[in-house]
Amino acid sequence: MSAPFTPKRRLYTQLMRCMLGLGLGGLLCLGVWTTSFGAANFDKLLSTSLARWGNRMAVQVGQWRSMIQNAPPANDLEQVNRVNSYFNRLMRFGEDTEVWGQTDYWATPMESLWREAGDCEDFAIAKYFTLLQTGVSPDKLRLIYVRAKLSALQDAIPHMVLAYYPQPNAEPLILDNLVNEIQPASRRSDLTPVFSFNSQGVFNGSAGTSVLVSGGTGRYSKWEDLLRRARAEGFE
Repeated sequence: MSAPFTPKRRLYTQLMRCMLGLGLGGLLCLGVWTTSFGAANFDKLLSTSLARWGNRMAVQVGQWRSMIQNAPPANDLEQVNRVNSYFNRLMRFGEDTEVWGQTDYWATPMESLWREAGDCEDFAIAKYFTLLQTGVSPDKLRLIYVRAKLSALQDAIPHMVLAYYPQPNAEPLILDNLVNEIQPASRRSDLTPVFSFNSQGVFNGSAGTSVLVSGGTGRYSKWEDLLRRARAEGFE
């Protein structure tokens, strides 16, 4: 388990107010977008990283690329385990104020590689983008906002994990920076899901009953800004 933390409460509070205040219809304010990512342009990722951070990133990007491209052929589950372990070993937990000098920042995968640190959103985002490059379908991956109860004596706190769905109606497997072992959602009684999203949109409900919610994207600028910055780095 990583060090104790306090994730980004301001964004979470905004999203919860939207959902709880307006009910299911409130999810419309989070929106749906149509976004697809193809294979990363590794040469562009390297050149933009070197220009921004210097030669040390040649090693970081090279190791990350090798992890994606040079591993033996693997099925989805093997890829999920490998990517989860890679980032849980590489990165340490740190609040945005410590890592980025900001109260609320969503890092791109390249930024997380450079810092080798981030908060729960940054872990989940780095794993999500990386698994897409290994060939895992975006339909099988969702970033999930949850309430995490770290102990019986503490209130549940906002947290983000990445979920892998082997089949559309299957129970998801949870990738988490708090717990290194990937476990089915049913074994994570410490987590209460709130909603999930990926590059296709926002979902309400659990596996088997989840609904893609339609609507505008204007109020969900953090994710859209992250996608824009990731494209500029070389995720196309």
